Parts: sequence; structure tokens; C-alpha cells
Amino acid sequence: MADVKVEVLPGPFLQLGEGPHWDGESQSLYYVCILTSTLHRYDWRENRTYTAKLEGSTYASFVIPVQGRKGEFVVGSGTRLLLVSWDGLAELATIVKVLTDLGEEEADHRFNDGKVDGQGRLYAGTMLAEDSRNHFEMDDGKFYRFDAGRGQMVALKSKVHISNGLTWSARTGKFYYIDSFAFDIKEYTVDAEGNLGEETVLIKLKDDEAATEYIGDGMTSDAEGNLYVAVFAGSKIIKINPESAKIVQEIALPVAQVTSVAFGGPNLDVLFATTAAKEISIPQEPPAGAVLKITGLTARGTPMNEILLPTSSN
Repeated sequence: MADVKVEVLPGPFLQLGEGPHWDGESQSLYYVCILTSTLHRYDWRENRTYTAKLEGSTYASFVIPVQGRKGEFVVGSGTRLLLVSWDGLAELATIVKVLTDLGEEEADHRFNDGKVDGQGRLYAGTMLAEDSRNHFEMDDGKFYRFDAGRGQMVALKSKVHISNGLTWSARTGKFYYIDSFAFDIKEYTVDAEGNLGEETVLIKLKDDEAATEYIGDGMTSDAEGNLYVAVFAGSKIIKINPESAKIVQEIALPVAQVTSVAFGGPNLDVLFATTAAKEISIPQEPPAGAVLKITGLTARGTPMNEILLPTSSN
């Protein structure tokens, strides 16, 4: 195996970097800082990062391009799902429309991770917001699918602590999901309407009989269907073969709080990792909060999906 190399991308060190999404058309990596409600775009050709504040919002949890509509994105912000306009250069991104809102009963929650499947359907989950009670420990979150035609979130799963990593495996044809403080990765079938079935635990990330505990965060998969999991407070990414349900590789990183991962680059053979500088339990030193560029993995990703919205969403 080639030597793995880890580099720090140019750009701000973020309190809570998240949601990396590689856009092949612009050769750019989009990502967010959840706590400052900022959108970021790393331009591969320029080796430069552009940053925009999302006007009129408190949080920005993920940023996903809208299929066929250049400069438009769907952003999870608090309890709202927003249609946002940004040219990738300006210092301010604007809200075009509120696509849906979870409502007053979810007022103390916020969206966390979100991703789109091969049919253009958005899946996203929630957790208690940072200013809420015991937001790491309460299993008050839910996991949703966005019904774009009706403009509604469809609840697929409840009693979630922190809704985090989600991906689909080309190897098994299954969907994989992480609730960070369930300390496992769950596997599901998905029906034609996008609903989940046949829940099983693929792998446990906490061993009660050993000093092993992985807090799974964001997740992606390569073209062969292997899973890559960001380990929060673990200074690593773990690679899992979903057929054997075994960890087959650990990628050490120079920061503790690894939040999410995505393949990108011109050949989709670069693994990008977002990280967090926010002090959760102990102070974090640079390059905490940076986006890391990982090469030499001899693996490739697949193009990331864009969200499909009806034309009436503008």
C-alpha cells in the first residue's frame, strides 16, 4: 500500500467543521461550520477557500447543491431546511426560501448530518441543540427523509442521540447509519419510496469487555462499498468492510475531533476530513478545526449526489 499523506487545506480553523460535499463540476469541496453558520468552498484549482455567512441563520449543518440549478443549495439550519443562493465567492449567502420547518415541538433541536441518495432524496437527522439540556446525552433526536414534492420531513427513526454518519454501500446495496452515542453502525434495506427496513447492527463501536470505544461521526463509502468513519475524539478514520463487518484500516490524523469525511479531487481518490476546534472536554490545538486532505489510500469514491427539487421550489 502506498504511503498515506495527510495535509492541511488552506482556510479557517472552524469551531465545528462538518458536511463535506465534493462538487465535480466546479472541482470544489463545500462544507460548513455549524456553530458560526458559515458556508465554505475549497477551490481545488486555486488551492483557496472562500467563506460566506449564511444570512438570517444560527446554524448551518450541511450544504448540498441542487441538481441542475447552479449556485443553489439546500442547507439544514436549526429546525429549518433552506433553499440558499451562493455564487461560491461572495461573503454572504442568502436564503431564497424555507423549504420546510420541523415546528415548535422541535424548537430546541437542530439538524445535524444530511446526505442525498442516488434518486436525489435528502436524508437528514436531528439532535438537541448546543444551548439545550444535556444535548449529547438525550435521545431526543429523529432521522428523516425529505419529501420534496410535499415539502415535508418524513420521520424514519426516533430516540436518536446524535444523528450522524450516513452512506450507501455499492458492495451490499444497503444503507448505513450512525447515531453517535448508540456506539454502533446500523444497516438497513431501503424500499422504492425511500423508507428503511430490516434494521441490523453491522458493527459495535464500543466493547464492554475491552478499552475500545469509537464515537462514530460522519461517514462515507468508496467505489467498492467500504465504509469510512470519522472517529470523534479518536484522532482517526476507520475503514470497514461491510461484508465481514471488520475494521480493515485505521488512518491516524493530527487532530482529535474528526467530524466527517468525503472523497473528492479530480480522480475522486482524495479523502477529505472536516474537524472541530471547539473544546468539548479538553482544549484543542491547531490544526484542530482544519480540513484535512488525505492521499495515498489507493481507494476511490463515487460522485456525490445532488438533491432533486421540484421546479416550484424556487
